[in-house]
Amino acid sequence: MSTSTRTTVRTAGVALRAMIVFTLVLGVGYTLVVTGIGQLALPWQANGSAVHDSAGDTVGSALIGQSFADAEGNALPDYFQPRPSAAGAGYDAGASSGSNLGPENPDLVSAIEERRAAIAEREGVDPSQVPADAVTASGSGLDPHISPAYALLQVARVAEARGLDASTVRTLVEEHIQQRDLGFLGEPRVNVLKLNLALDELGR
Repeated sequence: MSTSTRTTVRTAGVALRAMIVFTLVLGVGYTLVVTGIGQLALPWQANGSAVHDSAGDTVGSALIGQSFADAEGNALPDYFQPRPSAAGAGYDAGASSGSNLGPENPDLVSAIEERRAAIAEREGVDPSQVPADAVTASGSGLDPHISPAYALLQVARVAEARGLDASTVRTLVEEHIQQRDLGFLGEPRVNVLKLNLALDELGR
């Protein structure tokens, strides 16, 4: 065997051993360590932030928005409504995305105006009172939160649909307002799924 051939074989052997070592260390070991830390330190987050109802059944994730509408797409009057979704056919976790339409796109402008008019009619308010997050989809199309302003806008309608006192429903909303992370990151927000679950529990 020539010197060049032996060099090539030795180099290939070194590369193969390095690949095996790094695969075991980074592909297997690192994954196991991170998974273990996640399960020990943050099990709820590591397992998808699942949300359960009073019976213990998983009804969704605190990280993923979902629809509260009937089979025809009409908003259920006795539930708080989320932001619009551009993910697939709507709230499709397998097709997370925004509309990718610019702010001056005529289709987007038209859709926003239609949503604003529909929400104003549904909530019995002037269109100028409808918050921006009520008529625009998030970048992921799966934002589980709405602004406190949009949640509070829906109080009267939800209370009437459920035969509850508006002040009771308003208090429930206020109890579910999450403040800025660390006091300065993000904006105050309300998780729609958690709020609606609490609403169901209130009516029991």
